[in-house]
Amino acid sequence: MSTASHSSEHNVLPFIVEPEQLQEHLKDPQLLIIDVPVNGDSYRQGHVPGAIYLDFRYLMRGEGPVPNDVPSVEFLSQLFSALGLTRDTHVVAYDDEGGGWAARLLWTLDLIGHTRYSYLNGGIHAWRDAGMEESTELTAPTPSEYHAEILNPNAAITCDEIKEKLNDRQFAIWDARSKAEYDGERGNNKHLGHIPGAVNMDWLDAMDRSRALRIRDYAELMTELGALGLTPDMEIATHCQSHHRSSFTWLVGKALGFNMRGYAGSWGEWGNRDDTPIEK
Repeated sequence: MSTASHSSEHNVLPFIVEPEQLQEHLKDPQLLIIDVPVNGDSYRQGHVPGAIYLDFRYLMRGEGPVPNDVPSVEFLSQLFSALGLTRDTHVVAYDDEGGGWAARLLWTLDLIGHTRYSYLNGGIHAWRDAGMEESTELTAPTPSEYHAEILNPNAAITCDEIKEKLNDRQFAIWDARSKAEYDGERGNNKHLGHIPGAVNMDWLDAMDRSRALRIRDYAELMTELGALGLTPDMEIATHCQSHHRSSFTWLVGKALGFNMRGYAGSWGEWGNRDDTPIEK
């Protein structure tokens, strides 16, 4: 009994986990490993042994004026019950593209107050690069009864909150889109450009292409983000077009010890409203 209560107080794995660390814990009954690939074939071609598959589209509302917003709590309760999430589960998420959809899953867990989670650094690319064993067997989840509630609303930030904070010196915005989108040269929204005062670091520039898409060296990232005006003492909102790329920058900022909030509406909302200030 004591071991069970003890282990529920401490996370089994660190927030950012390396393939070797995960390999050692694969048989841990508390682990729920979730593969959220952008390419559906990736899971069938090979995944971390025991990982279950999640279609990334379930992480977004999919309807209404902001289809990339957070799904309803009713939907999230059904989703996490179908995945077999319990209060004691430690989730390890990864994907096949350097962390976007895996991070969107972890951000959603953060929002509902489930803080027992880790990101497999580099995802399936790092797993393969490390020469780890893969499985091609479909792992079926064991359903649970999970009741999701937005217990940590601060993980998210709304359009109106951002508008109110634009003149706050302790507030900053990390735009994770490409430079062309940030500059207003690309995009398929009613309005192009960026949120006034936002700084731009493309999410791809936070990945180390020479190390199987792991997060880049922390000290280098801290220096580059600091040069942009993003520091650990600030409240930082991050967004992209649909809060997919910016879920990864939320994750990176969190790994660096920053106070990060994800703007789920992202430019899909900001750039299509008529009451939002825009810079080019």
